[in-house]
Amino acid sequence: MSETEKQELAKALEADLLKLHGSSILTLKQLHRALNYRSVDAVKQAILRGVFPVHTFEMPHRRGKFALIKDVAQFLAEQAFNEEKKDV
Repeated sequence: MSETEKQELAKALEADLLKLHGSSILTLKQLHRALNYRSVDAVKQAILRGVFPVHTFEMPHRRGKFALIKDVAQFLAEQAFNEEKKDV
């Protein structure tokens, strides 16, 4: 998979996630489903341990952590690209 194909995949994933969630940011509950974590608590634990694969942030006057759909889509595309490299 070329860099161009990876970027196209990331854009397609971003569009799908945006259509599914209707916002450019994801909550912990949405992150748990999008990245197939066992639970929201598992996502929280990964963030606390510093091993969560996507940048999260807080927003003023809002509870919890959030992540940008763009970052999630980029991560997923990179993982697909990395797996393909291993198969070769």
